[in-house]
Amino acid sequence: MDVQALGLLVDIIEAGNLSRAAAALGMSRANVSQRINRFERQLGVQLLRRTTRELVPTEIGLKLYEHGLAMRHEVMAADEVVNDLGKGLQGTVRLGVPIGYGQLRMSAWLTEFMRTHPDIALHAIFNNDLEDLVKGSIDFAVRVMAEPPAQLVARRLGTVRYVACAAPAFLDRHGRPRDLEALRALPLIASSQTSERLRTTWVQGCSRRVARIRPRLISANFHFLLDAISQGLGVGLMPDYMVETAVGRGDLELLALEPEALDFLSTQKFLLHVPDRYQTPAVRALIDFIIAREEGEVPARA
Repeated sequence: MDVQALGLLVDIIEAGNLSRAAAALGMSRANVSQRINRFERQLGVQLLRRTTRELVPTEIGLKLYEHGLAMRHEVMAADEVVNDLGKGLQGTVRLGVPIGYGQLRMSAWLTEFMRTHPDIALHAIFNNDLEDLVKGSIDFAVRVMAEPPAQLVARRLGTVRYVACAAPAFLDRHGRPRDLEALRALPLIASSQTSERLRTTWVQGCSRRVARIRPRLISANFHFLLDAISQGLGVGLMPDYMVETAVGRGDLELLALEPEALDFLSTQKFLLHVPDRYQTPAVRALIDFIIAREEGEVPARA
């Protein structure tokens, strides 16, 4: 196996076409094309399907890409280990954090970690997808979801619980419902994922039945939803961490529903990483730090 050609395959697939790959590598397009064609002839298989605008990896091409990407990460990790010998924690950690939870809870943790480890550089990507992790662009990710993907290693960090809340002025006008049936009569504000659950299942006590619940406002942006709730547009069904500050200030009021009434909306927090990928000491340190923060512990300073 030509390891250099395998690395070239990774560069081409990530670039999307030969011209962008050649520009990134400082090579001519013809040279890149010749080298990847020679690699395909050596292997006796087609690795890339050429179209007028892009290159699409074949099934074997995609598998070799994954192996090549893993090898690249191992080499980068080995370089960091060698460079860090006899030194404190150093290197770059690339992590993905969810937009809402990451901004409201994790931002302060990451800042604290950087103060504790001034020689570590962080590249934090705020999004809610898994593409960067699967592609190997980041070292690990924290995600809020019902179940983690089977192909990833998952560490459960805890439960995200939902609460019903509204502006006090809204509740003064519409009343303060204490059960789910009364809540259904009010305009609801919820995320896209929550609204889907509301449309399929509404739980009351131990019984389940299909219900047609259509929130007044739906969005994937929790900050937009929070502002709408504060403006008195309806009752929000929100993760507890999103409304904690607003409730503490008195801008929002929690509804005193029956215990566990909204448990069917609860979801989980997971720390995810790709199996069998080497983690540098810096990566492991940040993972341990986040886990300790989630568990309410204070990790020892290095």
